[in-house]
This record gives sequence, C-alpha cells and structure tokens, in this order.
Amino acid sequence: MEKFTKLTGVAAPLPVINIDTDMIIPKDYLKTIKRTGLGKGLFSEARYNDDGTENPDFVLNKPAYRNAKILVAGDNFGCGSSREHAPWALLDFGIRCVISTSFADIFYNNCFKNGILPIVVSPEDLEKLMDDAERGANAILTVDLEAQEITGPDGGSIHFDIDPGRRHILLEGLDDIASTLKSDSAISSFENKTSAQRPWL
Repeated sequence: MEKFTKLTGVAAPLPVINIDTDMIIPKDYLKTIKRTGLGKGLFSEARYNDDGTENPDFVLNKPAYRNAKILVAGDNFGCGSSREHAPWALLDFGIRCVISTSFADIFYNNCFKNGILPIVVSPEDLEKLMDDAERGANAILTVDLEAQEITGPDGGSIHFDIDPGRRHILLEGLDDIASTLKSDSAISSFENKTSAQRPWL
C-alpha cells in the first residue's frame, strides 16, 4: 500500500449529506473483485447522463476538478451498505483523502485499509474548507498527516485528530497483511514453542 505522509492537490467540493456507498459506486460495478478500473464508475449516476455522456454540472467533470485528489463532502459520508468497492473507486479515480464532519463506521475503517485518509472536522472547519474547495483551479489543499494539519490556499491551517494506530498504518503504508507480517518473528517463535510443547497438535 502506498504511504500517506503529505498530500497536496485540488480539493473538490461535494456539499451533499448522506452520500451512501451506492452513490459512490453503483451496484452495476460490483461484479469485479479487482481494485482497479473502478474509477470510471465513481459517482457514475451523477457523472453521466442516461445516454452515457458526461454531465457537465457534476463537480468531477468540471475542468478544474478532473484531477482532484481530495474530496470535501457533507455529513455522514459513506453510509449505506458495507461495500469495499467504494474506497476502491475513490482511490482508482485518484482521491486519497476525504474530509467531512462524520463518516459511516464501515466505510471509515475501509478507507484506512486501502490507503485513503478520512478526516473528521468540525462543521465550522468544514465550512471553511468547502469555501476553499469552491475556488476551482485555486482549490489547493495540503494535508500533512505527520503534523495532522490541513493547509488552505491562503496559508491558514486546521488541525485534525486521528487515532495513533491508524495514523501509523497510513504513514507506513501497511495493509492488514503487511501489518501482521511486522510481527512475523514473534508469530514464528510462538508457533515453534507451541509445536515443541504440544507435538500432537
């Protein structure tokens, strides 16, 4: 998993509450178990018209936000069903950070497992960041995970809190398997000792 230390990029505003996982990646795209190729389906029901053409009014189709790396969204982001395809689609599109006032628990946990940083901020701070994100091509934010700070285009910064264990996982780029392998020597030692003490197992 790619390490997350500091991210600087365009932030796209999505001031909608209760964005569920079906909106993030509709069920039509759930046939695959691959983590790649889902970016085209991200928010597809809003991004595309019925005839398959792009909806020019949707934020990620606007020239300034086509390469957005950060999403500033409304409250309760990622609610609904527990599909891991949702963070896969965000990551495949290029979004590494989502900022909101709250997240659904399963989506929040899945983000960390896939190298995406979900940041919870106060309603007042979200309003400031949403205003920054609405600046189009000038909507550049820097998210510093080590310092736990978000810096806006005018230089103002906002501190955010994060669980130390989850922060470590992203900084080191560890998924569940890599995190377990960090304890490989201790696991092997335990297994060898158990085999010697209980050879019948």
